[in-house]
Amino acid sequence: MKIKIFIVVLFLMGSPFNSFSQEQKMSESEIAAFKQSVAVMAKKIKTLSTDFIQYKHMDFLSKDIETSGKMIFKEPNTLLWQYKKPYSYSIIFKNGKILINDEGKKSTIDVGNSKLFGKINKLIVGSVSGDLFDDKEFSITYFKTKEQNVTKFIPKDATLKKYIKQIELTFDKDEATVVQVKLIESSADYTRIVLKNKVINAKIDETLFTN
Repeated sequence: MKIKIFIVVLFLMGSPFNSFSQEQKMSESEIAAFKQSVAVMAKKIKTLSTDFIQYKHMDFLSKDIETSGKMIFKEPNTLLWQYKKPYSYSIIFKNGKILINDEGKKSTIDVGNSKLFGKINKLIVGSVSGDLFDDKEFSITYFKTKEQNVTKFIPKDATLKKYIKQIELTFDKDEATVVQVKLIESSADYTRIVLKNKVINAKIDETLFTN
């Protein structure tokens, strides 16, 4: 039950791009160069702070649900998602635990007690850092547009696939960093998270990672 609740929360916390019709598959040499550029940038990132706008698309709604807030990452795997509008909600991934603060109501999930939570933790952190290029965990395809690179990940794990049909990461070509995360559910619903105003390697206040 806890797993289902967390997945629902993750997707409900949930700028459109018009590049889909312009996507072209990368060549093998382009894929190698792209992965190398992301790896080089990932090694440089010690901390990352960014604002985000999140759009949750549900087929039965005429308008996407929009939320916004701030995301802060510190290597190797400490991550804060802080929702500020239209409600206050935060999730912290830290030391193998997930700390949740729902407008003052606090709870903790031990990732080590669940294989699925472990995969979700790795997925979320990897989505931000761009470090998801694991052929053992995902079937991966690579595309390019004029200004962006797009990678599409299909989970191989049967349990994870029940909740997440596909993950799409959109990278800025110049910085080789993630600018959009799209989570497509097993249904036709999906969540898009647009990252903006990124600040890399600024000093981070450690108290931000406390629940």
